[in-house]
Amino acid sequence: MDIDVLRPNALTAEMVARWRALQAADPNLDTPFLSPLWAQSVERAQSDPGLKVAVLSQGGEAKGFMAFRAGPFTAMAPGAPMSDYQGLVAEAGLLLDPKRLVQALGVGRFDFSHMLADQSHFARHMRGFDESFVVHAPDGYEAYVAERKAASIGIIKDLDKKRRKAQRESGEAVFCADSSSVDDFDQLIAWKRAQLKATSQTDIFAFDWTQRLLRDLFDNRAADFGGILFTLHLGGKLAAAHLHLRGSKVIHGWMIAHDCDLERYSPGLLLFQDILRWMDTTPFDRLDLGPGDYRFKRELANGRRAIAHGFVGVPSPASFMRSAEYGVRAAAEALPLGLVSALPGKAMRRMDIVRGLR
Repeated sequence: MDIDVLRPNALTAEMVARWRALQAADPNLDTPFLSPLWAQSVERAQSDPGLKVAVLSQGGEAKGFMAFRAGPFTAMAPGAPMSDYQGLVAEAGLLLDPKRLVQALGVGRFDFSHMLADQSHFARHMRGFDESFVVHAPDGYEAYVAERKAASIGIIKDLDKKRRKAQRESGEAVFCADSSSVDDFDQLIAWKRAQLKATSQTDIFAFDWTQRLLRDLFDNRAADFGGILFTLHLGGKLAAAHLHLRGSKVIHGWMIAHDCDLERYSPGLLLFQDILRWMDTTPFDRLDLGPGDYRFKRELANGRRAIAHGFVGVPSPASFMRSAEYGVRAAAEALPLGLVSALPGKAMRRMDIVRGLR
């Protein structure tokens, strides 16, 4: 197996087509974050020479692709921490020791935080698992609602009540799919920044490249990749806005915010309901809500997929350091100390977010 390392925007048209064909061949890989166009969008936003694509080939034919952002000592996923999924796009049955990817990049280790857990190449390097939440609606919205009711999940009934209340008290509810409103896009970013500040989280929008990336995706109108802005107005006032990403048959929930003055109506959830209805008229049959254990995700979702965190390392100081960090984390999490046990893991995640943003 040969491994060539290229810049994302140095990929030939044939390579991009091959990558997308491999992705289309496996429904589990149908996510915008594994698209070559994601890696190219991140490169345009970051202009970082460390953005790389490992092209795996055999007999002159490309067999697999994986994108990275490599620094002097370590690598991570391109666009981290904005990327909800990570993984290798390759032919089924491809045999690969992922340490070869690390060696080809010239780093000591590759850190991953949202690796698709069914990626067998990375199985022995996974140190822990989480879940991502998915709405499957291949038979349409009404069938999905019936399935939720049969599972004794009352969220749709509650949303119907809130929608009627919102329209009585605040005015007509108007849904817009694929909005081109720059004002609504800017309001979404403002709401997200306020939300991050209120919850003492890192302001990912304080870094210029993240806003360039969002605007680039917002402007991208390709059929099966790019951003798509959904909005809900109540009585002519913007109540909620979502910037999601498009795959081939999936809409991936990404940037979500609403007007806090209208919180009593759950406008963000009303917008999700509108999106699920709208999907009936499109090729999309899956709404991926992404990772993060929130009640609304558990109630909307009728499926889950496992994601993993860990690292692939070769003998190096960088690998030794990461191994020690995971050792401390595992020891703390094994102790019955409640929230204190989670502190090393939280510290690692916070440091990785900062590393990715800089």
